[in-house]
Amino acid sequence: MMEDVESVLFDEKELMRIVSGLGERISRDYIGKNLLIVGILKGSFMFIADLMRAITVPCCVDFMAISSYEGTKPSGMVRILMDLKKPIEGYDVLIVEDILDSGMTLSYILKTLKARNPASIKICTLLDKPARRLSEVFPDYTGALVEDRFIVGYGLDYNEKYRNLPFIGVLKPEFIDS
Repeated sequence: MMEDVESVLFDEKELMRIVSGLGERISRDYIGKNLLIVGILKGSFMFIADLMRAITVPCCVDFMAISSYEGTKPSGMVRILMDLKKPIEGYDVLIVEDILDSGMTLSYILKTLKARNPASIKICTLLDKPARRLSEVFPDYTGALVEDRFIVGYGLDYNEKYRNLPFIGVLKPEFIDS
């Protein structure tokens, strides 16, 4: 797998620094609140595990699985493959995503979850790729901005591969189907 990666954008140490900083900010902002972290699967699972360890206020976690991509391109259609297990009414919801790209998926999730009457709703993304934004969605917490390149590792995948890389790197173009 390592030979498929062109360059490392964020190594393990840098990722932990980013996640720790996000955890500190979230902890300050959610003191005394009823925090429910909503993880968007599959890409966010590694980030959420580390982020929750960095958050020092009480919180709950639930997950949604969303389908919106065909290969490397957004399909234009968003489907909920797995919904939340519990009602979110009255919770201060923090949607946690691995990467904010086109914004289409998060736009759909926001609309869906707002209709369920949470006390508040915010977005935390490990990576933000604003060059690809097609929807007016902006994160409240961002780990890092990234250029428009295909990245993998630390939960991010290409065709379900590379999620287990301990860093985030750029996938070599020859490993990406057109």
